[in-house]
Amino acid sequence: MELLTPSPGLVFWTSLTFIILLVILRKYAWPSILRALKVREETISFALEDAKRANEEVEMMEQQRKKIKEEARKERDLILKEARRMKSEILAEAQDTARAETQRMLEKAGRDIEKQRKDAMLEIRNTIGQLSVEIAEKILKEELSGEDKHKKVINSYLSEINFN
Repeated sequence: MELLTPSPGLVFWTSLTFIILLVILRKYAWPSILRALKVREETISFALEDAKRANEEVEMMEQQRKKIKEEARKERDLILKEARRMKSEILAEAQDTARAETQRMLEKAGRDIEKQRKDAMLEIRNTIGQLSVEIAEKILKEELSGEDKHKKVINSYLSEINFN
């Protein structure tokens, strides 16, 4: 059991060595350890502050992104609304132009038809006048002794003329 009971000399020298080591560590090593811990604490503190600032920046950027996205959506809606309005205006203008052009073409066609009808009537009158003059000339050339002969000559000339 000697191993389990410490001798007073061993306890004394162990205690003295521990105290000397503690004094040396306190004088030389302890300030370095405290400085290193303080530097480490400051580094951690700065890192936490940087992380907090970065987190705030991320939140601010997220808010800006949402704001920009909302503005872009509003602008898109305005552009689409303006495009629909312009489409309606263009269609209405095209329809008005088409109606006006159709009306103009119908009026021109009506004028052309009326002119052709007048020209045809004038031609018919000229032809009838010319035929009348020719018939009268032929009638006058022939001797007319009686009314029967006169009717017979007129009917024969009329049958010769093609009215188509």
